[in-house]
Amino acid sequence: MSYTLSIIIPAYNEAGRLPRTLQHILSYLGEKADIAEVIVVNDGSTDRTVDVVKKFRAQHRCIQLIDNFANRGKGSAIRDGVLRAKGDIILFTDADDSTPIEDADKLIAAIEDGADIVIGSRWVDRDLQSQPQPWYRRLNGRVYNLLLRKVLGLDLTDTQNGFKAYTRSAAKAIFATQKIPGWGFDAESLFFAHHFGFLVREVPVEYTYYAEGSKIRPYRDGARMLLELLLVRWYFLTGAYAKPAPPPPLFPTAFPDEVLSEGHASE
Repeated sequence: MSYTLSIIIPAYNEAGRLPRTLQHILSYLGEKADIAEVIVVNDGSTDRTVDVVKKFRAQHRCIQLIDNFANRGKGSAIRDGVLRAKGDIILFTDADDSTPIEDADKLIAAIEDGADIVIGSRWVDRDLQSQPQPWYRRLNGRVYNLLLRKVLGLDLTDTQNGFKAYTRSAAKAIFATQKIPGWGFDAESLFFAHHFGFLVREVPVEYTYYAEGSKIRPYRDGARMLLELLLVRWYFLTGAYAKPAPPPPLFPTAFPDEVLSEGHASE
């Protein structure tokens, strides 16, 4: 492993699902944990999410916590994690472990082959879906994908799966510019990737739908995501987006002991 890796997990009321996911990630990392960091971004949870992360942090030095006091949305949580991340490769994954962390090897291999951003797609090979989403969510997803093509010109099969990897330079440039705090951040970030000239690839990954604990409200959130698509186009046309910053310098392979949260450090 000749690179450092940052794994970001956005978490809102995930005390029930996080222990299994964190243990799975730790098992995957094994001896590689010394050159990896796992950043859990608490998005204003009202359950014991923070306590769960602190318990793991006490036993595993690679686990970090960003503790945001207010619930601002998945896009905002991912942005916070990316901007604090130190890895050569920055990967984010959902707290429900719906795509197994072992599939990170596929994304990393694509980056090593020249990609700047790699999307773990549920639709490149549908046979890898051991438990697909219910039909109405699949239908909503296909309609949203069509709108992505029409509104933002994105020719991708699966922008919404929460399993993606970025080179550090691509991640820092894109998320320093990103404005959408909610679910539409995926489309916004990939829209930037296109306009900044980054190479995006999709690779097939395994997927299991877990209904219990899902935070998506299909129709209300779907309407909001459509509005966010239009906002991305509006921001772009009106020049509301800041110009991307130059790529950050390389970091050493060692990670700091702590990641600061809003007003205090993780413990």
